[in-house]
Amino acid sequence: MKRYSSKIIGSGSVLPTVKKANSAFWSNTFFNKDQELMTKTNKAITAKFEEVAGIVERRVAEKGINASDLGAQAAQLAIKCSGIDPETLDYLIVAHNFGDVNFGTIQSDMLPNLAAKVKQKLGIKNSRCVAYDILFGCPSWIQAVIQAEYYIRSGDVKRVMVVGADTVSRMTDPHDIDGMLFADGAGAAILERVESTEKNPAGILAHVTVSDCVGEAEHLKMGDSLKPDTEGQYIRMYGKGVFRYAVTKVPVAMNECLEKAGLKLEDVSKFVMHQANMKMNKIILKRLYEMNGYDDYPREMMPLVVDKLGNSSAATVPTVLDLIMKGEMHGQSINKGDIVVFASVGAGMHANCIVYKHS
Repeated sequence: MKRYSSKIIGSGSVLPTVKKANSAFWSNTFFNKDQELMTKTNKAITAKFEEVAGIVERRVAEKGINASDLGAQAAQLAIKCSGIDPETLDYLIVAHNFGDVNFGTIQSDMLPNLAAKVKQKLGIKNSRCVAYDILFGCPSWIQAVIQAEYYIRSGDVKRVMVVGADTVSRMTDPHDIDGMLFADGAGAAILERVESTEKNPAGILAHVTVSDCVGEAEHLKMGDSLKPDTEGQYIRMYGKGVFRYAVTKVPVAMNECLEKAGLKLEDVSKFVMHQANMKMNKIILKRLYEMNGYDDYPREMMPLVVDKLGNSSAATVPTVLDLIMKGEMHGQSINKGDIVVFASVGAGMHANCIVYKHS
């Protein structure tokens, strides 16, 4: 019996050229959640932030470059990598959070939608290439891949481009220390339908998504600046709630996804995960291994880039994937037959996971 599966045939990513170190925040005026001026020095604040989050610097988009620009660049690299004619794409899905945000503003521009902008920038004329966006917090790219998988398994679709692009740094409150978490970037992958008679052919083997909104939805939301009498709406985060949700829900989702795929933890070659906080990522994987009878996890299993790239939201997972695939992460590779687990967590609150067999 023939089975359809979704195989990644090309990837691409773009790292903005501007590197913003923690020292760049020493001139900021920080307020606490009660809108009171913080008494610690900014050097002490950033040192503590670096200790907890593990972030030393992040990438931010330069003036004149928006999320759709980054997305189109990443998409073009994925097209080049795959060697396909972009006119043969059936869908172009762009995962993001805020659309295009012009430098120096906090105004979201989502008209037309980012996928339409990316399709235009790529010059794809095929009317049958459907271009739409998905908003699902930081797990948006993985969820878009899951949607692509459904299309492909239906047998009605052959190729889908999935792009993750965000310039989240432009939506942060300069008076909130949480703003130091966020960064910009873009990543893309092309999925293609393959037919096989194997029980577990190469491609996506299983996926799991959970959404817990009652009591969890406001862990990440839009809100006023922490500095009194400042106009505009910025990202507001209840860090403890996000952390607790992530370290609780993500290990369970990954374990369930492996079971759904008929695999064991020992079968996994690599974890390609969303990265918002180094400490959080380490606890997530440690808990997954503890659930399976281990005291700890092998460090090489989870490549980390958050220390240098920050949290680029929907762009993080495809960026990490592409860096590994292009040999740009020292000591990291994904080879034929490897089982790769993709996982993410974010605003909603949502968590998701994909188990993928590389070919």
